[in-house]
Formats: sequence, structure tokens, C-alpha cells
Amino acid sequence: MTDAQESRTADRRQPASYLFVPGNRPDRFAKATASGADTIIIDLEDAVVPDEKETARSAAMAWFAQGGAGVLRINGADTPWFASDIEALAGFGEALIMVPKANVAALSHVSRHLPGRRLIPLIESVEGYIEVQEIATLSCVCRIAFGNLDFGLDARIPDTGASLDPVRLQITIASRHAGLPPPIDGVTVDLEDAAMLAVDIARARALGFTAKLCLHPRQVAAVNEGFAPTKAEVDQARRIVAAASLAKGGVVQLDGKMIDRPVVERAQALLDQTDTDLSAETLE
Repeated sequence: MTDAQESRTADRRQPASYLFVPGNRPDRFAKATASGADTIIIDLEDAVVPDEKETARSAAMAWFAQGGAGVLRINGADTPWFASDIEALAGFGEALIMVPKANVAALSHVSRHLPGRRLIPLIESVEGYIEVQEIATLSCVCRIAFGNLDFGLDARIPDTGASLDPVRLQITIASRHAGLPPPIDGVTVDLEDAAMLAVDIARARALGFTAKLCLHPRQVAAVNEGFAPTKAEVDQARRIVAAASLAKGGVVQLDGKMIDRPVVERAQALLDQTDTDLSAETLE
């Protein structure tokens, strides 16, 4: 990555849990915020029927006007509500915008009308996937999310879990190449199956994702815990980075083993993710 690309990852503590809340249910906005989710997504798209689109938009704008935080998922570029959503957002510069069925054209359109705004493209179409490398390099993009359900439908792939892992991996690689934070995985639709949620989290994490979209507050705690480094991982990372510091640029050894530079860098990245202060750390 270039220095410019690396600078896009300056905010190391990225959210792990993104909780959807219907835009036409303003009574749930504060509850969603208090759920433990790192970020809420006020949804104007799938969760809102056509007759309530304007009501939902007004409720979302009122939330932001009153100092509420979060991401706003607008309606898609192929809908009659797209332009109105963008127009309404002109006065709320702090709100992040999630663009559904994202492609280069839609993201560029939003960016032209809302210059300087941070966008989260939702890759949920074959077109968006084909363009993902270009999407990742757009200056307006701050992080990429995967819409596994709609992608599976568009790609005519019935399974939206492990069968889509090659797509997930490409999104991770595109994000890394562009200097973006690791991407956000899609939803787990079964709200009752905790084991399935745990499997989905573990698989996404193994593929380089560090966050997940949540459909219900009951999923938030598992997502936060599942994407957080374990105590054992943090302890080992501390020891690796401390050993590298003691080596002062020389060969790094720990527990009788040689430690390669990529291992040290991975350990430092993990500690950066947890905001760990190593200034006083020493080897045990």
C-alpha cells in the first residue's frame, strides 16, 4: 500500500457490530443505541414498506438533528426514493451513509451530491462484486460491507454462508489493497440459532472480516465477543512485540523460535485493534 492508502486506516478502532433498526420505528433508535452495538444502522431500505418511506426518512433526520449517531442505509439508486434520501442528508454531515446494491456509478453519484461524505458500499450484486476493486479505491469509501442475502439472490447461489466465502475473500483483499479497514460481513438470519451465529462469526473472522451486520439486539453480544481478540491472543501478541523491541532490529526469538517480520506486524496490528499500550510491557 502507498502512504495515502495507509492513511485511510488511521482510525484503528473500527466497530465490530452494526445493528439494523427500521427507520419507521424511531421508538427503537435509542434502544438500539443502548443495546451494546458499536454502531446502529437506521434503515430506510428493506425494513421500510413503500408507504412509510417518507415517514422513515423524516424520523431518521430528526434523530440526527437531535445529535443521534449512526449509519443511514438509504434506498438504492434504482428506486424513486434515492434522490430524496440524498437531498435530505445534505444538512447532516456527520452521518455515515450505507449505499445498497453499491456500484461505482451509484457511489460516484452520491459523492458528487454529498462531497466529502463517508460511504459504506454494500456489495450485494454481481455487478458490485465485479467492480469491488475499483469501489475500494474511491476516496468516499470508508469501509466495505457484504450483503450476503441479496448477493446470493442476484448470483443465483442458494447458500449465502460458506458457498460465498470466495466472494468474501475477494472483498477482504480489495479492502486491504486500497488501505481500507477490514470489511463487514453480512447477516445471519436465524435469530434463534446461537451455534450458527458463532460459526458464521468464526468463518468471517478467518477470512479477514472484523465486523458483522446484526438483525436483532440479541446477536450483538456474540458478535462483539466473537470478533474481539481473546486474552490468549493479546498476551501472545504482547510477548511477540516486546521480543521484537528487545531485538532492536536484530533477529527476533521467542520461546526458542524465530519470529518473522510478518508475525510481528500481525501481532502489532492486533494490539492496535485493542488499543493496547505497550509502553511498560516487558517479557515475562
